[in-house]
Amino acid sequence: MPPKTTKPGRRSNSVAKTKASALERFKLPVEQVRWSIDPAAFPFTCTDDLQPLDGFIGQKRAIDAIHFALEVEKPGYNLLVTGLNGTGKASAIKTHIDDLVEEHLSKNIKFQVFDWCYVYNFTDPDQPKVLRLPQGMGKKFRSQVENLLKNIRSELHKIFNDDEYKAHRKAIEEEGRGRHQRTLEEIQLEARQIGFGIQFSPMGVNIFPLKDNRPLSPEDFMALPEPTRNEIEQKRESLSSKVQSTLETLRGIESETVNKLREMERKAAEAGLMFIFKELSGGFSKLPEVQAFVNALKEYTFNNLAQFQPQEPQEPQDRPPTLTAPVVPSLIPIPGMPRNPFLPYEVNLFVDNSEIKNTPIIIESNPTWGNLFGRIERRAVMGTYLSDHTMLKAGGVHRANGGYLILNARELLLNPGVWEGLKRIIRNREARLEDPYEQFGMLAPQGLRPQPIPLNIKVIVTSEEYTYRQLYTYDQEDLWELFKVKAEFDFQIDRNDENIQGFCNFICATCKTEKLLPFDQSAAAQVIEHAARIVSDQYKLSSRFGVMKDLLIESDYWARQANAAMVSGVHVKKALDERFYRHNLIEERLRNLLAQGVIMVDTEGEVVGQVNGLVFYDLGDISFGRPARITARTFTGGRGVMNIEREAQLSGPIHNKGVLILSGYLGWKYAQDKPLSLSATLSFEQSYDGVEGDSASSAELYAILSSLSELPLKQHITVTGSVNQKGEIQPIGGVNQKIEGFFDLCRLKGLTGAQGVVIPHQNVKNLMLRQDVVEAVRQGKFHIYSVKTIDEGIEILTGIPAGQRQPDGSYPKGTVNHLVEQKLRRLGESMKGYYTTLFTTDGHSS
Repeated sequence: MPPKTTKPGRRSNSVAKTKASALERFKLPVEQVRWSIDPAAFPFTCTDDLQPLDGFIGQKRAIDAIHFALEVEKPGYNLLVTGLNGTGKASAIKTHIDDLVEEHLSKNIKFQVFDWCYVYNFTDPDQPKVLRLPQGMGKKFRSQVENLLKNIRSELHKIFNDDEYKAHRKAIEEEGRGRHQRTLEEIQLEARQIGFGIQFSPMGVNIFPLKDNRPLSPEDFMALPEPTRNEIEQKRESLSSKVQSTLETLRGIESETVNKLREMERKAAEAGLMFIFKELSGGFSKLPEVQAFVNALKEYTFNNLAQFQPQEPQEPQDRPPTLTAPVVPSLIPIPGMPRNPFLPYEVNLFVDNSEIKNTPIIIESNPTWGNLFGRIERRAVMGTYLSDHTMLKAGGVHRANGGYLILNARELLLNPGVWEGLKRIIRNREARLEDPYEQFGMLAPQGLRPQPIPLNIKVIVTSEEYTYRQLYTYDQEDLWELFKVKAEFDFQIDRNDENIQGFCNFICATCKTEKLLPFDQSAAAQVIEHAARIVSDQYKLSSRFGVMKDLLIESDYWARQANAAMVSGVHVKKALDERFYRHNLIEERLRNLLAQGVIMVDTEGEVVGQVNGLVFYDLGDISFGRPARITARTFTGGRGVMNIEREAQLSGPIHNKGVLILSGYLGWKYAQDKPLSLSATLSFEQSYDGVEGDSASSAELYAILSSLSELPLKQHITVTGSVNQKGEIQPIGGVNQKIEGFFDLCRLKGLTGAQGVVIPHQNVKNLMLRQDVVEAVRQGKFHIYSVKTIDEGIEILTGIPAGQRQPDGSYPKGTVNHLVEQKLRRLGESMKGYYTTLFTTDGHSS
């Protein structure tokens, strides 16, 4: 049967009275469609009369959790702070840390903050040692070691250039050379006595026969009789053994000379340098690790005095003929000496806390591996990469040692390996400098293994709720082991006198810090009302003060544009309107399509099986609503309620669930004494990009009931709300934007005074409608109705009583439920007749 369409004013007077009574019964008064605050109630003329906000508005649960986590000094009691951006998480953390520091100072509780230095490891240079020094002593230690090297050079220069030292050194060298020369002369004399000469050179030793004190040439040697040649060879072999023994003696003389020189140098150096090392040790006498390093450095210095020895070229002619020139200490290679012999005298002040007054508070906004855990730098040398202890750089965990490290969970997870690395340092309570290459299975150019630094740190991670849920889902065990305290910042706070006053103080504080014009009473009222509208709740206020701060800045801009001395409510409204205008291009295009009839939605008349639902769009930077036509068609069959969107794969699971609930309601309501023989189709007309959510399920049910009862539904009233199987209307989201979307369309097509929106009664407290919508409601040009059940909603849309089931199980005649039940009964009987004629009495098909 085609849908019936009527026009306003065509029904009887009695029906009109019924409709009027139903509309009045469920209509909301203007006082309920928006909460507003009287500007005159504020005890100030402008915000300059107030004190800036000192503390936080609401959030007691989160503040208590932060305080608890910061007070408990036990492993694992790190803090995970969740909540939307702009709710004051970072500010609350910083403030409470500062308060805790002040409290500890007042109780004379000192924080354990140290300076950390990496120094040369004389045992294994690839494993630099770390030194822990009292706060502020790192610079002093580094400076003293630098001065130590200068003083060593200066003192040794004096020693090595002292005439007495030179004379003593020369005497030892001359004595060694004399013994060296006498030994050579002895072997050469012995060789001459048996007719041989010996020539020493860097290439080796040459032993040759003599004839008339001249070397025998090879030709003359071969011309000798064979017995003579054999005798000469025997003498050569015997002399060669003696030469080898002499060479060993020469080496022993050289070694003895070197040892004497070294002993002399060491004694002279000890006498001159002991007071220098003693002075360095005296400043760090209570630090065993520093003492051990100073002692090792002292031993290294005394063992390598050659690097301080002036290099004096010696004339070759002064040297006696020898296999090699006499070795002096300045030319001896020292085993294990670094490429830079003065590298051990360099101290890497890894973490300098000398400027920290109380305790370090590090906020690492870009927690890459290097920024958080430090890095090992390298330099290219001869085609390879080298590193040493001076090229170790600290990260956030090292700078926060002894204090607090504040991180963002999303930034942590965006950097590969960082989350796992953070958990490892918290669990092990030590920070190791590691190459990030090794974390990903790559080879590092050179493997330094610096000594790890013990950690005493409180880690605070801020996170949005979604990120926290992801972490909890995939890393629950580690999360609760290492972050035992969660502080959750709510995006809304209670609307009470205390919090309203706090909002005013917040406005005052922002005006001072951002150098804004003062806000008068009307401006403050507009800001606070907008805080309620953001959360869509007449009894709550938004706690996203970052968003509110933006509104204050933009309002100040429009006030200055108008050359105003103060920001008023007009300027706040202007800021809100302009912000919406900057983002509402899509909303405006959809609204124009509705007004032009391209998207077909009626705002007048009555149609069977057709109702206006409301669609909510949340695009991130803007949210808005618009009406959408929903149609239902019912006919004989047994398929039940069929969702065309689902069949076309254009609806989500929540919308599909809402449609399936309709079958449950229809069966419970009308099929207690008979089968539910019904086929019905539902469609969101002109919907091409998918439908999700169940907020239109009540509208879909109204359309089905209209199609079954053949009662037309008012097109000038649109509906929203989900429904359960008992027919109870359930609350929905985006109620303000949905109402305003239909209002804007009605205003474009012309307000008739009959148009309105039906909403769930639970959403009345969420109403914070725009002022223009409120004014239309006040003037009777637009209406808001609240309902609790489907029966109440169908009465508003049809003007006919829904009807309550009577003791005999029937519904009163003429009511919506009676008409629906009669239609379902006829559909069932027609199905029974169809199957009766389809089969013969013997069970065979005709």
